[in-house]
Amino acid sequence: MANDNENNAAGHPLAGAGFAVAAYLTWALLALYWKLLAHLPAFEVMLHRAVWSVLFLLGLLAVMGRLPALRAALREPRRLLVYALTASLLAVNWYIFIWAMGTNQALEASLGYYINPLVNVLLGVVILRERLSPVRRFAVGLAALAVVVLGFSLGVPPYVALTLAFTFGLYGLLRKMAPADPLVGLVIESAWMAAVALPWLAVLQVKGTAALGHHGFSTDALLVLAGVVTAVPLIWFNAAAKRLALSTLGLFQYIAPTGMFLIAVFVNDEPFGTAQLVTFALIWTALGFVAAESLRAREAVRG
Repeated sequence: MANDNENNAAGHPLAGAGFAVAAYLTWALLALYWKLLAHLPAFEVMLHRAVWSVLFLLGLLAVMGRLPALRAALREPRRLLVYALTASLLAVNWYIFIWAMGTNQALEASLGYYINPLVNVLLGVVILRERLSPVRRFAVGLAALAVVVLGFSLGVPPYVALTLAFTFGLYGLLRKMAPADPLVGLVIESAWMAAVALPWLAVLQVKGTAALGHHGFSTDALLVLAGVVTAVPLIWFNAAAKRLALSTLGLFQYIAPTGMFLIAVFVNDEPFGTAQLVTFALIWTALGFVAAESLRAREAVRG
């Protein structure tokens, strides 16, 4: 018997798929967006992303009539503390991703987001004491082998991939502990980051070393629009989540790292040798096993 989410989603699968593709494809194309700002310090770009995100999202919540939900969330000190932690993880994730795009490391970044679902499985075992099926244990083992192969090739662990995977994995885990509307949660997280970003950016403006207003109109526009490109795919993702079963939505998540992978290899012309081929083959195999098991479990529930 199908669950309620699947029943509710059944009426709009085509629209849900469209929103999902739009969201994940946009997240992939952000690899090109942040590369356009590679001439700026990645940390300053991240600060601007936080500031313009909170401003855009506050306006969006006001237009949608959802400010009461924000006020309600702000009255819960424990939840605000969790959001401070998730904001820290998100800031690190944003910074590493923006920095990686500006330094031609999109290939390793895509590996991080391929690894992320397997990191979620690992965190479930370590923190939530979940039990792994033999298939998932095998998949996590393949992912670990992939990291070792790439690390051996690079001479150092693939820090970019691991940092992106684990910060986003821990972020998702903590957000589950303080569930809230995704947009409301992102507003609060962006506000925490903006509380640090605004004074920092103000100091840079006073010193005359700030990016905004000193690199031309196109750079200024890209910085200001950082809030829009952060929020819009999230809105599309929420629209998809309302129309698709979660198990179906999960299959779309590989669009983003696949897009980054293609951009890295065919647009950025990043090195892709034997070690990278073996690494990605292992990860794709691991994800294939997990996806196949998830589909079998879904069919069993429906049956």
